[in-house]
This record gives sequence, C-alpha cells and structure tokens, in this order.
Amino acid sequence: MKIKPIFPVLLSASLLTFSCKEEPKTTEGNKTEIQKEQVSTQKEFDYTAGEFADIKVLRYQIPGWENLSLKEQKLVYYLTQAGLAGRDIMWDQNYRHNLKIRKALENVYTHYQGDKTTDSWKNFETYLKRIWFSNGIHHHYSTDKIMPEFDKAYLNELLTATNTTLKGEAFEVIFNKKDAKKVNLDKSKGLLLGSAINFYGTDVTAEDVDKFYANKKSPNPKKPLSLGLNSTLVKENGKLVEKVWKSGGLYGEAIDEIIKWLEKAQAVAENKKQADALGLLINYYQTGDLQTWDDYNVAWVEATEGNIDYINGFIEVYNDPKGYRGSYENIVQIKDFDMSKKMQVVEKEVQWFEDNAPIMDAHKKKNVVGVTYKTVIVAGEAGDASPSTPIGVNLPNANWIRQSHGSKSVSLGNIINAYNNAGGSEKLHEFAHDEEEVTLSENYGQLADKLHTTLHEVVGHASGQINPGVGETKETLKSYASTLEEGRADLVGLYYLMDPKLQELGLTDDYVKLGKAAYNDYIRNGMMTQLTRIELGKDIEEAHMRNRQWVSAWVFEKGKDAKVIEKITKDGKTYFDIKDYDKLRELFGELLKETQRIKSEGDYDAAKNLVENYGVKVDQAIHKEVLERSSKFEGKPYSGFVNPVLVPETNKAGEITAIKVTQPESFEAQMLEYAKKYSFLSVNK
Repeated sequence: MKIKPIFPVLLSASLLTFSCKEEPKTTEGNKTEIQKEQVSTQKEFDYTAGEFADIKVLRYQIPGWENLSLKEQKLVYYLTQAGLAGRDIMWDQNYRHNLKIRKALENVYTHYQGDKTTDSWKNFETYLKRIWFSNGIHHHYSTDKIMPEFDKAYLNELLTATNTTLKGEAFEVIFNKKDAKKVNLDKSKGLLLGSAINFYGTDVTAEDVDKFYANKKSPNPKKPLSLGLNSTLVKENGKLVEKVWKSGGLYGEAIDEIIKWLEKAQAVAENKKQADALGLLINYYQTGDLQTWDDYNVAWVEATEGNIDYINGFIEVYNDPKGYRGSYENIVQIKDFDMSKKMQVVEKEVQWFEDNAPIMDAHKKKNVVGVTYKTVIVAGEAGDASPSTPIGVNLPNANWIRQSHGSKSVSLGNIINAYNNAGGSEKLHEFAHDEEEVTLSENYGQLADKLHTTLHEVVGHASGQINPGVGETKETLKSYASTLEEGRADLVGLYYLMDPKLQELGLTDDYVKLGKAAYNDYIRNGMMTQLTRIELGKDIEEAHMRNRQWVSAWVFEKGKDAKVIEKITKDGKTYFDIKDYDKLRELFGELLKETQRIKSEGDYDAAKNLVENYGVKVDQAIHKEVLERSSKFEGKPYSGFVNPVLVPETNKAGEITAIKVTQPESFEAQMLEYAKKYSFLSVNK
C-alpha cells in the first residue's frame, strides 16, 4: 500500500500504504532537529518547479548519489528506465481515450505557431498540464473529469493549424458529460458502468465481475492468487474474457521495453537474491502468470540486502471499483542509512505493539513476520507514483504473503523533505483553536507525522489477522476494503502516538505532547481542512479522505456526551477543540478494535455502515466555511514532482562510464521528453 501526503496541515505519517496511497500533507510549523539536519546543506535548492490550476509541481534531490559505486548507479538507471518504459500503460488504464487525446494535444502544443498571448491559448496550456499531471483527463485525486476552459471551436482551430487529427468520441468526450468519473463508488450509478477506468469493457457490469470470479479458484486456498490483477475483463461474443497484460498480450509493446531494462538491471544486481527476484519479475511480465507474481513477491520481500530497491508492477487496486486490477507503477529507491537506523527501533518492537494492541486476542498475530522498515531516497518514479507521489509504501499487498513472509515498509525521505521545504504555516494558524495548539504542532507536528507514518506502515498494515475461512477483503468488504484498511492502519498509529513506549524507545522527548500534536492535527484535518480538496456539495469518495473523516467523525460523536472534543464557534469561525486526550485515545482504541473485527470477520454490513454513516457525507455549512477561510491563502491543495534526470556518459565502446544527476528544465519539458522517449503503445484502436 502507499501513503500519499495528506494535505495542508502536516505531512502525516498516516500517509503510507499497504501499499497505502495518500496525498501528502503540506507541513506547517518548525522543523525538528532531524529535519534541520536533512535540509542544512540544501537551502539553496529551488524546490518549486511551477504552479497551475490547483497544482504545485516540486523538485526533489538525490542526496548521496555520488557515494554510490558506478555499478549501483547503473542499477538505479536501468530500473528507472524500466519504470518509464511502462508510462503509457498507466495512461491507457486510466481511460481508453487518454493516449489519443494526450498525443493530439502534445502535437498542438509543440507545433502551434499562432497567437499564444490569448486567454484561450493559456487555458489550453493549463488543460494540457492538468492532464499531464493526472495521467489522463480525470483529476488524479477527485477522479472527476477535468473540463477545459476553452471551447470546441478553439480546439478545432488548433487541430487544423497543426495538422493534428482528433475525431469522434475522443474529441467529444473532452467537452461533454460522458465518462464524467474515473472511479465511481456510488452503486446507484453502477460501480463499473459509472466508472471511466479502462479495466473493463464498457458493457461489463459489477455483477458480471462477481459471477466471473466466483467461478475462479486458487490452487491453494491458503495462498490465494491475486485474481484479475493484471488483465482487462471484456465481453467477446457475449462471453467474459480476460486480456492479460504481458509480453505478446495487452500492453505487450511497452512490457517488452520494461523487460529489456529489467534484464540490464539483473546483470548488475547487488546480490543473488536481488538478481533472482528480478528474474522472477521478468518471467512474470513474459508470461502474465499470477503464481509467478506471488513467487516474485516472496523473493522480493526476502531480498533485504543491498543499497538499492524498487517497486515495479501492477500493484495498487484503488482505481478499480471492484478492487481486482492493479495500476502500473514504479519507484526506485536508494537506502538512507542514517534515517533507517533511527527508525529500526519500531521494526524491532513490532511484536510488542501487536501484543499490546486494543483488539481481540483472536485477531492478533502470534508472530509478526519479517516487517522491514527503511527510510529511502527516491531516484525515480513512474506510472501511478508520478507526478503525484506517495510518501511511503508498504508491500506486498497479499495478506498471506505478509503474514508468512513479511513485508517491506519504506518512507520516501527526500520526497517528504521536499514537501517540508515547500510548505507553509498559514493554514495552521487559521484553523487551530488556540496558540497552545499551534505551538504543539510547530514543535511536535512533523515528528508526530513521521512516527504516525512509521506506525501506520510498519505496525498498522502488518497488524491483525483474518479469521480462518474468511476471504480476502476485496471479496468480503468489497468497495469498502481500501478505506477500512487505511483507517485501521491510521488507528494503530493514533493509538500508539500517545503511548509512553515511544518515549522509552527514545523516539520522542515527550510522548504526551507528541500525542496531543498528532491528535489535534488529525482531527482538524479529518473534520475540516481536507475538505478543500473537494467541490462544494460533493460527497467524499477518495479512500484516504473517507477514512480520515470516518475516524474523526466517529470519535467526535462517541465522545460527545463526555465532551471529549468540542465543536466551538469563535468570531464566526468553527474549531474542533480536544478537551480530553486520554479519553480520545481510548476511543481510537475502541474504533480500532471494531475495525479489526470487521476485517477479521469480513463483516460487510458493518463496514458499509461505518463508512457511509461517518465517511461519505459532508457537513455543507462546514465545507463552505472551510473553502471561504482557505481562499485567502495562495497555496495549492495538491502537489507532485518532476523527476531528476539521470544522464549516462559513455566511452567510444558505448559503455557507461559515469551517470550524472540533473534537473529538468520545467514540468512541461519533462512531459514532452517523456512523450518522445517512452511512447510505446499504439493509439490506433
């Protein structure tokens, strides 16, 4: 799972994923000593690469690159090239017309010689940048279709002037109401028929999917395969058929390029386990075999030695309303030795956290296996991880592999550092109830965020077990599985953030102040500030936003009689003021116990009631107020990144002799360069 930064209050630990995937929070307040050390030599670096619409594009560095051997640098380079080779896959997965639209608009952008000072041209540029950022015409976060601020006539004028062809549905859909939502979770509209995601044929229904997979059985029920993970399900002559993503199959042209670079990476692997894992990944891409995918994940989890690691494949299922199909992504990582050492204390104590969790004994793991946690330096990202990136990842997603072989949790240190250096504190002062709350956040907020991420990923996603005979959560909890899992992991972190154990382990000098800062920031964000990410009048649909609201709203309601959290109006503004932090921790524990029970027992009705009653609907008066209070700030609600550019130098024989790290000229330049170098899929369908 991935954790993506959460939003304008703090870059919270709750961002990591199972692969958890959350938007990063922009940080507010002063930096801890650890963070000051991280940025002390980077003060002159310009972290901002540009802004448009609701987006800020940032840059990140690769500290320590010069300390890698040439062989290690080659490994990083080959793995980043493998990731970029599959870039078009993500675009096509997101929507069936994305590649046609992107390539047409890029041709216009590159060749148009007309007047570029008009509002219409500026709106065209902004639209193109927005779809570049979202890997398609649907917003990367809300999944609503991005509507252009220019009309059909102007686009036709641009197409004609540049001799560009874009016709039929691919043209009309830019302007009409068709395929308005990439991922629809409203059952009344049809989970699939109401979703534009390109994982299914346009005539395939959610009921079709249920029936199709009801007849599919894994050879070993104790080791269930990730059915549907790497295929598109379509109807041919009325019969459901899987089109597998593999060499020689769907996306084969891009996958062959991925394989080419993975083979180069395997040749310079740091050790045999790493090479063997890469070999299995190559074989998986060649065959599309899901058993090979599981074999690869086991080998990958157990390959813990070396300075370089990576994530590559069809992994996160957030974009599939049915929770089967994985979006393509790639993250290449270099070990951050100093920070990883600091955080290993949590990894070593993971069994203590499990044993002392406020969940039923029957739901606890007797032996939490193989959780490894590292802070890493990102060297390159692609697909679902770029430009909008997670700040942490916990993989693999298969529960049986996690339980038997463990998992890898990573915090993306240089990404978090870039967010921290690009943030501001204005919104903290606007939405915090009093100066004490501000001071706590400034002094302990970022550390609380880091530790929450660690606890979320290392302990949260590794914690608990499903009862014998209960199916995978995508089967039992269905469309509520992702938000329940993210909320469960958040609750583990929240419960322990005010535990003296953290101070005993040397992770903080004051666990009470740490916990108070974390609770203030979480409730403020879950009840109010995250609402700047959605349009007034709309429900919450994104899994992480839902979980932050249902966690916050549940404890607020259950603690109402005891006045644990008070909703206060002061000078016409609303605040949520925590009055009893100890009782709030108890409530987090109660909710964690119930959430784990829901997962362990596969209680769909309870999951639905929890999410629908607390996590979906928005208090419209609060929402309007939050938007009005936030409107005076210049900050953008969403951020993402351009990647550093790895430039190989070669000798006369064509052998790489050095690899330099440079920064792209601009976001637009990198997008055009990627389109030129990594467009391997045909759009003539």
